[in-house]
Amino acid sequence: MAATTSKQKQADSKKGITLEPHQIILRPLVTEKGMHRSTRYNQYAFEVNPLATKIDIRNAIEVLFEDVKVKKVRIQNRRGKPRRYRFRYGATKAWKKAIITLDPESKGIDFF
Repeated sequence: MAATTSKQKQADSKKGITLEPHQIILRPLVTEKGMHRSTRYNQYAFEVNPLATKIDIRNAIEVLFEDVKVKKVRIQNRRGKPRRYRFRYGATKAWKKAIITLDPESKGIDFF
């Protein structure tokens, strides 16, 4: 059995898993704050796959929504909150949120 070098290990770790655009963007987050951001700053919020990177999210948005150019992607890892139902304790799931800033020339994204 051949020994693997450190360069091979680094190359394997960088490959990771490849996700399709519809697997990366899970759903848009439509809130009052999000609507304010979309009208004033041309920013939109999405719940995204926890395995997705900023580059993956940028490419997925540009593929799923035609005529849109992404200027900036910011992500947040949201922790699950502790919850209680009667006498049982649990927690909501952790999730990843992405805030997308579109180029000023882009027309925007319509959710409705």
